[in-house]
Amino acid sequence: MTKIGFVSLGCSKNLIDTEVMLKKLADAGYAIVPDETQADIVVVNTCGFIESAKQESIENILDVAWLKTNGKLKGIVVTGCLAERYREQVSEEMPEVDAVLGTGSYDEIVTAIKAVEAGEKFSSFKDKESAPLGGERLVTTPEYTAYLKIAEGCDNRCTYCAIPSIRGRLRSRKIEEIVAEAKDLEAVGVKELNLIAQDTSRYGLDLYGRYALADLVRAITRETKIPWIRLLYCYPDKITDELIAEMRDNPRLLKYMDLPIQHISDKILTAMNRHGNAALIRDAVARVRKSIPGVTVRTTAIVGFPGETDEDFAELCAFIKEAKFDRFGAFPYSQEEGTPAADFPDQVDEQVKQDRYDILMQTQLEISAELQRAKIGSTVTVLCEGYDVVAGTHYGRSEADAPDIDGKVYFSSPVRVPAGKFVEVKITDALDYDLVGECVTKLNKPKR
Repeated sequence: MTKIGFVSLGCSKNLIDTEVMLKKLADAGYAIVPDETQADIVVVNTCGFIESAKQESIENILDVAWLKTNGKLKGIVVTGCLAERYREQVSEEMPEVDAVLGTGSYDEIVTAIKAVEAGEKFSSFKDKESAPLGGERLVTTPEYTAYLKIAEGCDNRCTYCAIPSIRGRLRSRKIEEIVAEAKDLEAVGVKELNLIAQDTSRYGLDLYGRYALADLVRAITRETKIPWIRLLYCYPDKITDELIAEMRDNPRLLKYMDLPIQHISDKILTAMNRHGNAALIRDAVARVRKSIPGVTVRTTAIVGFPGETDEDFAELCAFIKEAKFDRFGAFPYSQEEGTPAADFPDQVDEQVKQDRYDILMQTQLEISAELQRAKIGSTVTVLCEGYDVVAGTHYGRSEADAPDIDGKVYFSSPVRVPAGKFVEVKITDALDYDLVGECVTKLNKPKR
């Protein structure tokens, strides 16, 4: 039996594509192995969004290629965003690669593996906007948490972004289809459902002619008992009063709003082709905070966009200090070929980008430490993720912490808490991005 290994890179949306391919291969009778050194064929599902992601993808392909030259590996399949964006270059410049699949051809994974088994080269780049949405998958996240992709592609056309050319236009999945998958995930033990898309807040516009994210959340709430439902990637210009009300009133929809702003200077926002100006961003943040008591607001920003002056950057820094976002991530601008911004004049020097990034993240570090200290003495609900034997402590996440991108809550307990269990934790100390506490939920000692 041929053994297949997987390397999945990039975002959670890419991870779901990996899980779909895993399921297809498992159904076809292939053995899935956790370590690529044990594999006969390795699939590298790449990211190609920005330069650092492309480099990581290339390095991983070359690492796997070393196994082909020096080990027992027989074949390499490259899929995902890098494969779609640089389809000719991957085949021409990496002769070690045996098969290449674009983002519209994940359903060809079994065919690609069979071709590699036969010693043949294979490639497929089907229309990405005609590719199936969703599909059965082998969930690779811990059994208590999962991502659920509600749409594919993006219509925003930000000038710095290659996603529309890689993933195509927005295509929403039907509510009934998403709910059915949510029920399947609940059946296997999922307690935290993270809804994702390139632009989650635009969900449904293409299908129903309106923003339908609140409708979707209500349907999932009605048809499942999953206790935590989390929204990621909601854009400030599409935060409807209906969605705010749903987050305020639905106890299972976590009070966690992910609002990528990317900048606050009107000049830069216009150059980025972002929908909405500084006033709209300020209003969206204020509305969310005023209407949803205790909400956690997360955002991201890009520094060093073409034409960004010291004054533009100072305006961004001032806003970050003023807004005091609970969660914040920054990225130096990446000049991506094929995007309008790549040809803009006044490209910013790389060192200046890095310096601005460092300043912004130091600013946020101080804000985060202050906000974390304010939580000392409070009690929060934590989804336990495990026990660190070396540190001698349990760890997990509160509703204010999304998986993979936010911090942790470390806590003591007189008895071992199983992963996937909700407990109440009283916060006793605060780190820059993490919290420390003690479990106050009464737990039965395990029977011997």
